Amino acid sequence: MNCLQNLPRWSPSPSRSGFGCPRHVKPPPPPPCFLRITGAVDSADRPRSLALKAVSGSTPSTEMSSSEVEEEKSEEYSSTMTEAMGAVLTYRHELGMNYNFIRPDLIVGSCLQTPKDVDKLRAIGVKTIFCLQQDPDLEYFGVDIKAIRDYAETCDDIRHLRAQIRDFDPFDLRMRLPAVVSKLYKAINRNGGVTYIHCTAGLGRAPAVALAYMFWVQGYKLGEAHRLLQSKRSCFPKVYAIKSATADIALKRSQSA
Repeated sequence: MNCLQNLPRWSPSPSRSGFGCPRHVKPPPPPPCFLRITGAVDSADRPRSLALKAVSGSTPSTEMSSSEVEEEKSEEYSSTMTEAMGAVLTYRHELGMNYNFIRPDLIVGSCLQTPKDVDKLRAIGVKTIFCLQQDPDLEYFGVDIKAIRDYAETCDDIRHLRAQIRDFDPFDLRMRLPAVVSKLYKAINRNGGVTYIHCTAGLGRAPAVALAYMFWVQGYKLGEAHRLLQSKRSCFPKVYAIKSATADIALKRSQSA
């Protein structure tokens, strides 16, 4: 596993702009987030991985409109997320992509749903789309990732990358973080501009990866980065998974010294 041994600490440099983009892109007003965190529940004894429950209801799916199906899937996903994450979280997929600028060059948000979302991100200066979803996440909400990636390939000013992390699984997050952040670091150095990190809802995996990147690469203290993240977007990253991954890196470095 790449343990980031060769990653330098971040420092401002004009060379980071890439593609001739300005170093700082003024964040536009974000779209409505449609996220809700209303409290915490005890998750100490919960399994680290929970499968999404089947969508259920008294109305047969053939009699439901597509919007009603999406709403029901969102409710089921939100319920599963609340159970797995240890906080009351709500995601409304049917309301479209939502995001927040964490820094002028870093955005955390929910998943792209159609190729049109690529153009929305291009319009605000995004040069790298960094997708953390696995195929079952995409299939659950019927997202055609191939169409999105194929369209992004036709654009000369944006790149779409995948670095998959299992949803609702802090251990998988811990184990994959070093390699994922290393891939993110290389993409940002290569592409410059603004980076859009997303999972499904943009409440767990994506903010955790952004937080680890700010901590490991950009020189933030973990608490400082976490406060900044929370001030921009209400979310629930597993901080202890980042701390554990940091300890893993330190141990591997000491063993190889």
